[in-house]
Amino acid sequence: MQTRVSQRDDLTFRDRICGRLSCALWSGVASALAPVLRPYLARRVRRGKEIAARVCERRGIATLPRPEGPLVWLHAVSVGETLSILPVIAALHHARPDLHFLVTTATTTSAALLVQRLRELPDGLRVIHQFVPLDVPAWMRRFVRTWHPDGAILTESELWPNMIAACGHEDVPVLLINARMSDRSYAMWRRLPCIVGAMLRALAWVCARSAEDARRLHALGRTDIALLGDLKDAASLPQKDTDLALLKQQVGNRPVWIAASTHPGEEEIVLQAAALARSQIIDLLTIIVPRHPERGAGLMPLVGPHAPRRAMGQAPAPGDSVWICDTLGEMGLFYALHCPVLMGNSLLPAPQGGGHNPMEPARLGNALASGPAIANFRQAFAALGDAVTYVANAQELACWVVDMLRDEGRLHDAMTAGRAAATRDAQVAQRVAAGILKVVYR
Repeated sequence: MQTRVSQRDDLTFRDRICGRLSCALWSGVASALAPVLRPYLARRVRRGKEIAARVCERRGIATLPRPEGPLVWLHAVSVGETLSILPVIAALHHARPDLHFLVTTATTTSAALLVQRLRELPDGLRVIHQFVPLDVPAWMRRFVRTWHPDGAILTESELWPNMIAACGHEDVPVLLINARMSDRSYAMWRRLPCIVGAMLRALAWVCARSAEDARRLHALGRTDIALLGDLKDAASLPQKDTDLALLKQQVGNRPVWIAASTHPGEEEIVLQAAALARSQIIDLLTIIVPRHPERGAGLMPLVGPHAPRRAMGQAPAPGDSVWICDTLGEMGLFYALHCPVLMGNSLLPAPQGGGHNPMEPARLGNALASGPAIANFRQAFAALGDAVTYVANAQELACWVVDMLRDEGRLHDAMTAGRAAATRDAQVAQRVAAGILKVVYR
Protein backbone atom coordinates (compact mmCIF):
# COMPACT_ATOMS: atom_id res chain seq x y z
CA MET A 1 0.00 0.00 0.00
CA GLN A 2 1.27 3.45 -0.88
CA THR A 3 1.48 6.09 1.81
CA ARG A 4 2.71 9.64 1.49
CA VAL A 5 4.50 12.22 3.54
CA SER A 6 3.48 15.74 2.58
CA GLN A 7 4.85 19.09 3.65
CA ARG A 8 3.82 22.69 3.46
CA ASP A 9 4.50 24.63 0.26
CA ASP A 10 5.61 27.89 1.81
CA LEU A 11 8.86 28.56 -0.02
CA THR A 12 9.80 32.20 0.13
CA PHE A 13 11.27 34.23 -2.71
CA ARG A 14 14.51 34.23 -0.72
CA ASP A 15 14.53 30.40 -0.61
CA ARG A 16 14.24 30.16 -4.37
CA ILE A 17 16.90 32.78 -5.07
CA CYS A 18 19.24 31.10 -2.57
CA GLY A 19 18.75 27.76 -4.32
CA ARG A 20 19.46 29.18 -7.76
CA LEU A 21 22.56 31.02 -6.65
CA SER A 22 23.92 27.99 -4.76
CA CYS A 23 23.42 25.68 -7.73
CA ALA A 24 25.02 28.27 -10.03
CA LEU A 25 28.03 28.37 -7.71
CA TRP A 26 28.27 24.55 -7.72
CA SER A 27 28.08 24.60 -11.52
CA GLY A 28 30.84 27.20 -11.76
CA VAL A 29 33.17 25.30 -9.46
CA ALA A 30 32.57 22.03 -11.34
CA SER A 31 33.29 23.72 -14.68
CA ALA A 32 36.51 25.22 -13.30
CA LEU A 33 37.61 21.78 -12.12
CA ALA A 34 37.00 20.08 -15.49
CA PRO A 35 40.63 20.43 -16.68
CA VAL A 36 41.82 18.77 -13.47
CA LEU A 37 39.33 15.93 -13.83
CA ARG A 38 40.84 14.72 -17.10
CA PRO A 39 44.19 13.67 -15.52
CA TYR A 40 42.17 12.34 -12.57
CA LEU A 41 40.32 9.99 -14.92
CA ALA A 42 43.62 9.00 -16.57
CA ARG A 43 45.00 8.01 -13.15
CA ARG A 44 41.88 5.94 -12.48
CA VAL A 45 42.45 4.12 -15.77
CA ARG A 46 46.02 3.28 -14.74
CA ARG A 47 44.73 1.98 -11.39
CA GLY A 48 42.15 -0.24 -13.09
CA LYS A 49 39.19 1.76 -11.78
CA GLU A 50 38.10 2.89 -15.26
CA ILE A 51 38.02 1.11 -18.62
CA ALA A 52 40.39 2.88 -21.02
CA ALA A 53 38.20 2.36 -24.09
CA ARG A 54 35.19 3.78 -22.26
CA VAL A 55 36.65 6.53 -20.09
CA CYS A 56 35.19 9.08 -22.52
CA GLU A 57 31.75 8.10 -21.18
CA ARG A 58 32.73 9.81 -17.93
CA ARG A 59 32.84 13.03 -19.96
CA GLY A 60 29.39 12.43 -21.41
CA ILE A 61 30.60 11.04 -24.75
CA ALA A 62 28.47 8.08 -25.80
CA THR A 63 30.13 4.91 -27.05
CA LEU A 64 26.86 3.42 -28.31
CA PRO A 65 24.05 4.92 -30.40
CA ARG A 66 20.71 5.87 -28.91
CA PRO A 67 18.05 3.35 -29.93
CA GLU A 68 14.90 4.48 -31.66
CA GLY A 69 11.77 4.63 -29.55
CA PRO A 70 11.00 5.27 -25.88
CA LEU A 71 14.00 5.22 -23.54
CA VAL A 72 14.14 5.28 -19.75
CA TRP A 73 17.41 6.12 -17.99
CA LEU A 74 18.13 4.49 -14.62
CA HIS A 75 21.22 5.45 -12.64
CA ALA A 76 22.64 3.15 -9.96
CA VAL A 77 25.96 4.19 -8.52
CA SER A 78 27.34 0.81 -7.41
CA VAL A 79 26.67 -2.90 -6.86
CA GLY A 80 23.87 -2.79 -4.29
CA GLU A 81 21.90 -0.15 -6.17
CA THR A 82 22.38 -2.01 -9.46
CA LEU A 83 20.92 -5.18 -7.98
CA SER A 84 17.98 -3.26 -6.54
CA ILE A 85 16.87 -1.76 -9.86
CA LEU A 86 16.89 -5.01 -11.85
CA PRO A 87 13.42 -6.07 -10.59
CA VAL A 88 12.17 -2.56 -11.41
CA ILE A 89 13.50 -2.86 -14.96
CA ALA A 90 11.80 -6.26 -15.29
CA ALA A 91 8.51 -4.79 -14.02
CA LEU A 92 8.76 -1.83 -16.41
CA HIS A 93 9.46 -4.20 -19.30
CA HIS A 94 6.45 -6.32 -18.36
CA ALA A 95 4.19 -3.24 -18.37
CA ARG A 96 5.78 -1.62 -21.44
CA PRO A 97 7.60 -4.15 -23.67
CA ASP A 98 8.42 -1.34 -26.11
CA LEU A 99 10.75 0.41 -23.67
CA HIS A 100 14.51 0.61 -24.05
CA PHE A 101 16.59 1.05 -20.90
CA LEU A 102 19.77 3.02 -20.41
CA VAL A 103 21.54 2.05 -17.17
CA THR A 104 24.45 4.08 -15.86
CA THR A 105 26.80 3.13 -13.06
CA ALA A 106 29.93 4.69 -11.59
CA THR A 107 32.05 1.60 -10.97
CA THR A 108 33.49 -1.13 -13.18
CA THR A 109 32.35 -3.75 -10.67
CA SER A 110 28.71 -2.74 -10.95
CA ALA A 111 29.00 -2.64 -14.74
CA ALA A 112 30.34 -6.21 -14.82
CA LEU A 113 27.61 -7.35 -12.44
CA LEU A 114 24.94 -5.75 -14.61
CA VAL A 115 26.14 -7.65 -17.67
CA GLN A 116 26.13 -10.86 -15.65
CA ARG A 117 22.64 -10.38 -14.23
CA LEU A 118 21.01 -9.24 -17.47
CA ARG A 119 21.27 -12.82 -18.69
CA GLU A 120 18.77 -13.78 -15.97
CA LEU A 121 16.15 -11.18 -16.98
CA PRO A 122 13.29 -11.79 -19.42
CA ASP A 123 14.00 -12.31 -23.10
CA GLY A 124 13.49 -9.25 -25.25
CA LEU A 125 14.51 -6.81 -22.53
CA ARG A 126 16.71 -4.15 -24.14
CA VAL A 127 19.34 -2.61 -21.85
CA ILE A 128 22.28 -0.37 -22.74
CA HIS A 129 24.99 0.40 -20.22
CA GLN A 130 27.09 3.54 -20.02
CA PHE A 131 29.29 4.94 -17.25
CA VAL A 132 27.75 8.03 -15.71
CA PRO A 133 29.50 11.32 -16.51
CA LEU A 134 31.15 13.26 -13.72
CA ASP A 135 28.94 16.14 -12.56
CA VAL A 136 30.45 18.78 -14.86
CA PRO A 137 27.80 20.96 -16.55
CA ALA A 138 29.09 20.58 -20.13
CA TRP A 139 29.59 16.84 -19.74
CA MET A 140 26.15 16.29 -18.25
CA ARG A 141 24.44 18.44 -20.88
CA ARG A 142 26.20 16.49 -23.63
CA PHE A 143 25.09 13.20 -22.10
CA VAL A 144 21.45 14.23 -21.69
CA ARG A 145 21.25 15.78 -25.18
CA THR A 146 22.73 12.62 -26.74
CA TRP A 147 20.44 10.14 -25.02
CA HIS A 148 17.44 12.40 -24.35
CA PRO A 149 15.58 9.84 -22.22
CA ASP A 150 11.86 10.10 -21.52
CA GLY A 151 12.69 10.05 -17.81
CA ALA A 152 15.75 9.90 -15.54
CA ILE A 153 15.43 7.55 -12.57
CA LEU A 154 18.00 8.08 -9.82
CA THR A 155 18.43 5.66 -6.92
CA GLU A 156 18.93 6.19 -3.21
CA SER A 157 21.10 9.28 -2.57
CA GLU A 158 22.37 10.05 -6.07
CA LEU A 159 21.63 13.77 -6.07
CA TRP A 160 23.87 15.76 -8.42
CA PRO A 161 23.01 19.41 -9.16
CA ASN A 162 24.36 19.54 -12.71
CA MET A 163 22.78 16.22 -13.64
CA ILE A 164 19.38 17.43 -12.45
CA ALA A 165 19.88 20.83 -14.11
CA ALA A 166 20.83 19.23 -17.44
CA CYS A 167 17.68 17.11 -17.37
CA GLY A 168 15.59 20.16 -16.53
CA HIS A 169 17.07 22.06 -19.47
CA GLU A 170 15.98 19.24 -21.82
CA ASP A 171 12.55 18.82 -20.16
CA VAL A 172 13.44 15.34 -18.90
CA PRO A 173 11.58 14.53 -15.66
CA VAL A 174 13.87 13.32 -12.87
CA LEU A 175 12.63 10.79 -10.31
CA LEU A 176 14.33 9.48 -7.16
CA ILE A 177 13.48 5.91 -6.14
CA ASN A 178 14.35 4.06 -2.94
CA ALA A 179 15.44 7.45 -1.65
CA ARG A 180 17.90 7.19 1.19
CA MET A 181 19.41 9.83 3.46
CA SER A 182 22.16 8.33 5.63
CA ASP A 183 23.41 10.01 8.79
CA ARG A 184 26.47 11.26 6.94
CA SER A 185 24.55 12.55 3.91
CA TYR A 186 21.95 14.20 6.08
CA ALA A 187 24.61 16.00 8.10
CA MET A 188 26.31 17.18 4.91
CA TRP A 189 23.16 18.41 3.19
CA ARG A 190 21.98 20.25 6.28
CA ARG A 191 25.06 22.41 5.82
CA LEU A 192 24.04 23.05 2.19
CA PRO A 193 20.27 23.60 2.53
CA CYS A 194 19.88 25.83 -0.53
CA ILE A 195 21.50 23.34 -2.90
CA VAL A 196 19.69 20.25 -1.66
CA GLY A 197 16.39 22.08 -1.38
CA ALA A 198 16.62 23.25 -5.00
CA MET A 199 17.44 19.72 -6.20
CA LEU A 200 14.66 18.06 -4.22
CA ARG A 201 12.09 20.57 -5.43
CA ALA A 202 13.16 19.92 -9.04
CA LEU A 203 12.35 16.21 -8.82
CA ALA A 204 9.15 15.04 -10.49
CA TRP A 205 8.60 12.17 -8.04
CA VAL A 206 10.28 10.77 -4.93
CA CYS A 207 9.67 7.48 -3.16
CA ALA A 208 11.64 6.84 0.03
CA ARG A 209 12.78 3.49 1.34
CA SER A 210 11.62 4.21 4.92
CA ALA A 211 9.70 6.66 7.07
CA GLU A 212 12.96 7.91 8.61
CA ASP A 213 14.41 8.73 5.19
CA ALA A 214 11.15 10.44 4.23
CA ARG A 215 11.29 12.62 7.34
CA ARG A 216 14.83 13.68 6.52
CA LEU A 217 13.95 14.50 2.93
CA HIS A 218 10.98 16.44 4.25
CA ALA A 219 13.24 18.46 6.54
CA LEU A 220 15.58 19.22 3.63
CA GLY A 221 12.82 20.67 1.48
CA ARG A 222 10.99 17.95 -0.49
CA THR A 223 7.25 17.88 -1.00
CA ASP A 224 5.06 14.82 -1.46
CA ILE A 225 7.16 11.74 -0.70
CA ALA A 226 5.78 8.27 -1.45
CA LEU A 227 6.58 5.28 0.78
CA LEU A 228 6.49 2.07 -1.26
CA GLY A 229 8.97 -0.20 0.55
CA ASP A 230 12.69 -0.88 0.31
CA LEU A 231 13.87 -2.32 -3.00
CA LYS A 232 16.95 -3.80 -1.35
CA ASP A 233 14.86 -5.66 1.19
CA ALA A 234 12.79 -7.07 -1.65
CA ALA A 235 15.71 -8.16 -3.85
CA SER A 236 16.63 -11.83 -4.08
CA LEU A 237 20.07 -13.28 -4.74
CA PRO A 238 20.26 -16.06 -7.32
CA GLN A 239 22.21 -19.29 -7.07
CA LYS A 240 22.41 -22.17 -9.53
CA ASP A 241 21.97 -25.70 -8.27
CA THR A 242 25.04 -26.95 -10.14
CA ASP A 243 27.22 -24.17 -8.73
CA LEU A 244 25.91 -24.79 -5.22
CA ALA A 245 26.58 -28.53 -5.47
CA LEU A 246 30.18 -27.82 -6.50
CA LEU A 247 30.63 -25.26 -3.71
CA LYS A 248 29.39 -27.74 -1.10
CA GLN A 249 31.76 -30.34 -2.50
CA GLN A 250 34.66 -27.89 -2.21
CA VAL A 251 33.78 -27.03 1.40
CA GLY A 252 33.12 -30.64 2.33
CA ASN A 253 31.82 -31.59 5.76
CA ARG A 254 33.92 -29.01 7.56
CA PRO A 255 32.32 -26.43 9.85
CA VAL A 256 32.26 -23.12 7.99
CA TRP A 257 31.36 -19.50 8.60
CA ILE A 258 31.36 -16.44 6.35
CA ALA A 259 32.62 -12.88 6.77
CA ALA A 260 30.51 -11.19 4.09
CA SER A 261 31.18 -7.91 2.28
CA THR A 262 34.20 -6.97 4.36
CA HIS A 263 36.02 -3.65 4.03
CA PRO A 264 39.66 -2.62 4.55
CA GLY A 265 40.60 -2.80 8.21
CA GLU A 266 37.96 -5.43 8.97
CA GLU A 267 39.77 -8.47 7.66
CA GLU A 268 42.38 -8.16 10.43
CA ILE A 269 39.61 -8.45 13.04
CA VAL A 270 38.01 -11.34 11.16
CA LEU A 271 41.31 -13.21 10.96
CA GLN A 272 41.93 -12.72 14.68
CA ALA A 273 38.49 -14.15 15.39
CA ALA A 274 39.11 -17.01 12.97
CA ALA A 275 42.33 -17.96 14.76
CA LEU A 276 40.62 -17.87 18.17
CA ALA A 277 37.70 -19.95 16.95
CA ARG A 278 39.98 -22.44 15.20
CA SER A 279 41.79 -23.09 18.48
CA GLN A 280 38.52 -24.69 19.62
CA ILE A 281 37.21 -26.01 16.28
CA ILE A 282 40.30 -27.48 14.65
CA ASP A 283 38.98 -27.95 11.10
CA LEU A 284 37.10 -24.65 10.92
CA LEU A 285 37.00 -22.94 7.51
CA THR A 286 36.59 -19.16 7.34
CA ILE A 287 35.27 -17.75 4.06
CA ILE A 288 36.11 -14.08 3.53
CA VAL A 289 34.11 -12.32 0.82
CA PRO A 290 35.52 -8.80 0.31
CA ARG A 291 32.93 -6.20 -0.67
CA HIS A 292 35.07 -5.25 -3.66
CA PRO A 293 36.39 -8.42 -5.35
CA GLU A 294 39.43 -6.64 -6.79
CA ARG A 295 40.78 -6.45 -3.23
CA GLY A 296 41.26 -10.22 -3.12
CA ALA A 297 44.93 -10.15 -4.10
CA GLY A 298 45.59 -7.45 -1.52
CA LEU A 299 44.37 -9.75 1.25
CA MET A 300 47.08 -12.33 0.59
CA PRO A 301 49.70 -10.66 2.85
CA LEU A 302 47.19 -10.84 5.73
CA VAL A 303 46.06 -14.41 5.15
CA GLY A 304 49.27 -15.98 3.90
CA PRO A 305 50.94 -16.50 0.52
CA HIS A 306 49.39 -19.93 -0.04
CA ALA A 307 45.78 -19.10 0.86
CA PRO A 308 43.33 -20.20 -1.86
CA ARG A 309 41.52 -17.54 -3.88
CA ARG A 310 38.29 -18.37 -5.63
CA ALA A 311 38.96 -15.77 -8.33
CA MET A 312 42.02 -17.85 -9.29
CA GLY A 313 39.94 -21.03 -9.50
CA GLN A 314 41.39 -22.33 -6.23
CA ALA A 315 39.44 -24.34 -3.67
CA PRO A 316 40.45 -24.92 -0.04
CA ALA A 317 42.54 -27.97 0.77
CA PRO A 318 41.85 -29.84 4.05
CA GLY A 319 44.65 -27.91 5.76
CA ASP A 320 43.51 -24.46 4.64
CA SER A 321 41.80 -22.40 7.32
CA VAL A 322 40.81 -19.37 5.20
CA TRP A 323 39.31 -19.15 1.71
CA ILE A 324 39.26 -15.77 -0.03
CA CYS A 325 36.15 -15.70 -2.22
CA ASP A 326 36.83 -12.67 -4.38
CA THR A 327 34.40 -13.31 -7.22
CA LEU A 328 31.56 -11.15 -8.49
CA GLY A 329 27.85 -11.77 -8.04
CA GLU A 330 28.05 -14.96 -5.97
CA MET A 331 26.76 -13.82 -2.56
CA GLY A 332 23.55 -15.79 -3.03
CA LEU A 333 25.65 -18.89 -3.60
CA PHE A 334 27.64 -18.45 -0.38
CA TYR A 335 24.52 -17.63 1.64
CA ALA A 336 22.99 -20.88 0.41
CA LEU A 337 25.50 -22.71 2.64
CA HIS A 338 23.21 -21.84 5.60
CA CYS A 339 25.90 -21.09 8.13
CA PRO A 340 26.92 -18.30 10.54
CA VAL A 341 27.41 -15.03 8.66
CA LEU A 342 29.05 -11.82 9.84
CA MET A 343 27.80 -8.77 7.94
CA GLY A 344 30.81 -6.66 6.99
CA ASN A 345 31.36 -2.90 7.08
CA SER A 346 30.15 -3.04 10.67
CA LEU A 347 33.22 -3.67 12.82
CA LEU A 348 34.87 -0.34 12.08
CA PRO A 349 33.65 2.80 13.82
CA ALA A 350 31.73 5.49 11.96
CA PRO A 351 32.24 7.10 9.57
CA GLN A 352 34.19 4.17 8.05
CA GLY A 353 31.56 1.57 8.90
CA GLY A 354 27.83 1.57 8.33
CA GLY A 355 26.80 -2.01 7.69
CA HIS A 356 25.40 -3.88 4.71
CA ASN A 357 21.97 -5.29 3.96
CA PRO A 358 21.29 -8.10 6.51
CA MET A 359 18.03 -9.13 4.83
CA GLU A 360 19.85 -10.99 2.06
CA PRO A 361 21.53 -13.64 4.24
CA ALA A 362 18.62 -13.73 6.70
CA ARG A 363 16.11 -14.52 3.97
CA LEU A 364 18.28 -17.40 2.74
CA GLY A 365 18.47 -18.95 6.21
CA ASN A 366 21.72 -17.95 7.91
CA ALA A 367 22.57 -17.09 11.51
CA LEU A 368 23.57 -13.43 11.62
CA ALA A 369 26.11 -11.36 13.50
CA SER A 370 27.12 -7.75 13.01
CA GLY A 371 29.42 -5.20 14.47
CA PRO A 372 27.93 -2.08 16.07
CA ALA A 373 28.18 0.17 12.98
CA ILE A 374 24.84 -0.34 11.20
CA ALA A 375 23.69 3.21 10.40
CA ASN A 376 23.29 2.54 6.67
CA PHE A 377 20.76 -0.24 7.31
CA ARG A 378 19.36 0.71 10.69
CA GLN A 379 15.76 -0.06 9.71
CA ALA A 380 16.61 -3.49 8.34
CA PHE A 381 18.54 -4.47 11.45
CA ALA A 382 15.71 -3.18 13.64
CA ALA A 383 13.23 -5.34 11.71
CA LEU A 384 15.39 -8.43 12.33
CA GLY A 385 15.48 -7.69 16.07
CA ASP A 386 16.92 -10.52 18.16
CA ALA A 387 17.72 -12.55 15.05
CA VAL A 388 21.01 -10.60 14.90
CA THR A 389 23.82 -10.96 17.44
CA TYR A 390 26.03 -7.89 17.87
CA VAL A 391 29.75 -8.28 18.48
CA ALA A 392 32.27 -5.55 19.23
CA ASN A 393 35.64 -7.24 18.72
CA ALA A 394 37.47 -10.37 17.61
CA GLN A 395 36.95 -12.15 20.92
CA GLU A 396 33.18 -11.69 20.87
CA LEU A 397 33.00 -12.69 17.22
CA ALA A 398 35.00 -15.85 17.86
CA CYS A 399 32.76 -16.82 20.79
CA TRP A 400 29.68 -16.36 18.62
CA VAL A 401 31.09 -18.50 15.81
CA VAL A 402 32.04 -21.28 18.22
CA ASP A 403 28.67 -21.18 19.99
CA MET A 404 26.78 -21.37 16.69
CA LEU A 405 28.80 -24.22 15.26
CA ARG A 406 28.91 -26.30 18.44
CA ASP A 407 25.21 -26.05 19.21
CA GLU A 408 23.12 -27.28 16.27
CA GLY A 409 19.88 -26.38 18.03
CA ARG A 410 20.97 -22.80 18.60
CA LEU A 411 22.20 -22.50 15.03
CA HIS A 412 18.90 -23.81 13.70
CA ASP A 413 16.91 -21.41 15.88
CA ALA A 414 19.02 -18.45 14.71
CA MET A 415 18.58 -19.41 11.06
CA THR A 416 14.82 -19.82 11.50
CA ALA A 417 14.45 -16.52 13.34
CA GLY A 418 16.28 -14.62 10.61
CA ARG A 419 14.27 -16.19 7.82
CA ALA A 420 10.99 -15.49 9.61
CA ALA A 421 11.86 -11.83 10.21
CA ALA A 422 13.12 -11.18 6.70
CA THR A 423 9.85 -11.62 4.87
CA ARG A 424 10.24 -10.42 1.31
CA ASP A 425 7.76 -7.95 -0.17
CA ALA A 426 7.80 -9.17 -3.75
CA GLN A 427 5.54 -6.36 -4.96
CA VAL A 428 7.81 -3.40 -4.14
CA ALA A 429 9.36 -3.36 -7.61
CA GLN A 430 5.92 -3.46 -9.26
CA ARG A 431 4.69 -0.53 -7.16
CA VAL A 432 7.79 1.51 -7.96
CA ALA A 433 7.51 0.69 -11.66
CA ALA A 434 3.86 1.76 -11.67
CA GLY A 435 4.81 5.07 -10.05
CA ILE A 436 7.55 5.66 -12.62
CA LEU A 437 5.23 4.99 -15.58
CA LYS A 438 2.55 7.25 -14.15
CA VAL A 439 4.97 10.18 -13.96
CA VAL A 440 7.04 9.62 -17.12
CA TYR A 441 4.24 8.57 -19.48
CA ARG A 442 1.22 10.31 -18.03
